[in-house]
Amino acid sequence: MSPLSALPFFRWSGVCLVLAVLSLSPGVHAAPDGGGTRIYKYLQGGTPSFSDVPPSKGGYIVYRPSCYACNVTSNINWNATKLHLDAFGDEITLAARQFDLDPALVRAVIHAESGFNPRARSEKGAMGLMQLMPGTARMLGVPDASDPVHNIRGGVRYLAGLLARFKNDVTLATAAYNAGPEAVQKYAGVPPYAETQVYVQRVKILHQRYRESLHG
Repeated sequence: MSPLSALPFFRWSGVCLVLAVLSLSPGVHAAPDGGGTRIYKYLQGGTPSFSDVPPSKGGYIVYRPSCYACNVTSNINWNATKLHLDAFGDEITLAARQFDLDPALVRAVIHAESGFNPRARSEKGAMGLMQLMPGTARMLGVPDASDPVHNIRGGVRYLAGLLARFKNDVTLATAAYNAGPEAVQKYAGVPPYAETQVYVQRVKILHQRYRESLHG
């Protein structure tokens, strides 16, 4: 069983599926993404590469980031982008207190996952502020993933479980939130997936900024 198939509950799209490109036949690519500039992902000398022009040889996929902060081509300045300091305050405070998490970290993950859009939905079906897949929501006992109260509580519960599993290492826990805990264990650290690596870096920046803004 591949490390991807071992993770049925979590979100797998965009370049989280780094390994999937290896199985693509030449010229086979993902379906059109409905407009805008396409970014093509392909292997060049064994290294994942990105371009707005499809390669003339070899397989490729049309890259689609799986979350707000997962876009490896993003031009957002994560050190300066506007923070959401008040949105969903009661929901975040209650969930963070229930699972003993830093509210600044919860806000950072919500920002990275959905940009604080409660109606965010990925192509794979991940829903809401912390982008829960239907199977993940069921596993966590979330009755309605479209409800911000339930969604945030479920996402915080999942994040708390990852922090416990990885001995409160925020880097590993956030990598696992994106790529799955088995992938983190397989590589004994942040997996070598471009999407996961930029995700972890951006969550770290956001966490620090939220912590400074909320706690001084």
